[in-house]
Amino acid sequence: MGSTGSTDDRVGTRVVHRRYVPYSHAHYAGNLVDGAYSLGLFGDVATEMCIRTDGDEGLFASYSDVQFLTPVRAGDVLEITCELVRVGTRSRVLDFAVHVVARGAATAERPGAAALLAEPILATTAAGTVVIPS
Repeated sequence: MGSTGSTDDRVGTRVVHRRYVPYSHAHYAGNLVDGAYSLGLFGDVATEMCIRTDGDEGLFASYSDVQFLTPVRAGDVLEITCELVRVGTRSRVLDFAVHVVARGAATAERPGAAALLAEPILATTAAGTVVIPS
């Protein structure tokens, strides 16, 4: 909602990125990456959202309701989505999600094996607020 109470036509705008998680980012046993990896990706899609909707990179103000639902691993291909859900005078509320769409499936015989997943796996969700400088 804009400051006048009318619906802003930017609400519902979506940004989607895809990213391969390199093995150099593995941080824990089992090739797991830390949760901050997803949050960094949310920052990337939020930046594009601000550029698309306001012509400015914006400033991240806060995250709320961050949920780490399943681990992200090196070798995963991730789809990161951002949707603009509320527009204030200077603030924008965004919903984020990370889905795993492909996963490494290395074996001794095929160390580079990987597979597309039949159904994407929801790994991380969050809401966030960005501010557009006046």
